[in-house]
Formats: sequence, C-alpha cells, structure tokens
Amino acid sequence: MLSEITRAFQIGFLIYLPFLIIDLVVSAVLMSMGMMMVPPAVVAMPFKLAFFVVANGWVLVSGALVRSYF
Repeated sequence: MLSEITRAFQIGFLIYLPFLIIDLVVSAVLMSMGMMMVPPAVVAMPFKLAFFVVANGWVLVSGALVRSYF
C-alpha cells in the first residue's frame, strides 16, 4: 500500500512539473510585455491543454498506473 502511495505522488509530481513551468513562462512573458492586468491562468490554460494532448497525456498516465501494479 505504501509503495502505491509513493508511486502516486511521484506520478503526480511529474505531471505537475511541466504545467508549473508553463505557468512560469507565461507569467514572465506577460510581465515582460507589460500586460500586468491579464491573468496568467487564462492565457496559460490553452497552452497546458495543448501540451497535454501533444504529449499523449492520458496514455502516459494510464500506462504508468498499469505498470506500477505489475
């Protein structure tokens, strides 16, 4: 049971990290363009969705979950 929880946290962190990087890059670009009133989350969401689709996210997540049990 403990190994499953550990693996779940590892997978969660590996999924979260690229999205955090996308948020930071979008925020930095918006600030450098002087667009301080535009919420970065609104601009970053399409980039996050496109990244998840291009990276074949559901297949990677489900494959990692299946491999963790065998």
